[in-house]
Formats: sequence, C-alpha cells, structure tokens
Amino acid sequence: MKATDFDKKVDEGKEDIIDDLDLSSARRINQVQKRINVDFPTWVVESLDREAARIGVTRQSIIKVWLVERLQAEAASRPVDSDG
Repeated sequence: MKATDFDKKVDEGKEDIIDDLDLSSARRINQVQKRINVDFPTWVVESLDREAARIGVTRQSIIKVWLVERLQAEAASRPVDSDG
C-alpha cells in the first residue's frame, strides 16, 4: 500500500488500519525494560507481600506502581525549569 493511500485511510477514519501495520518490531518509547536488583529488609518484603495479596497483584507489580506514582508526584511538585 502506498503511503498516500494509508494516510487517506487514517484521515478518513472509516476503516481499521491495524491489518495494514507490521507490529512485529513495534516498540513503546521509554518502555525498554532494564533489570535491577534491590535488597529490602525482611519486614519490607513481608509488608509488600501482604499489600500485594490484599489488592490481588504481584509483589513486582506493586513495587512498580508505587515507584512510578512517587516519581510522578515528585516531578509534579518540582517547579518548571524555564532555562530548558
């Protein structure tokens, strides 16, 4: 399919374009995973496990969610740097 035909399909919004895309090599920006190891005291791990079980998620999931929430809160509380 030519790019102009694809653009027309997108612009008209009448047809589903998913079948026209090759998603085999698609990547999400800023979503590349990097493995790290973190050591916690036993009481922290046990607390994480209790809270994860309470809401029905894995320990890893709750750690990720809480860290992202905290990072977003910290970023939101910082003044905007106008110097770029």
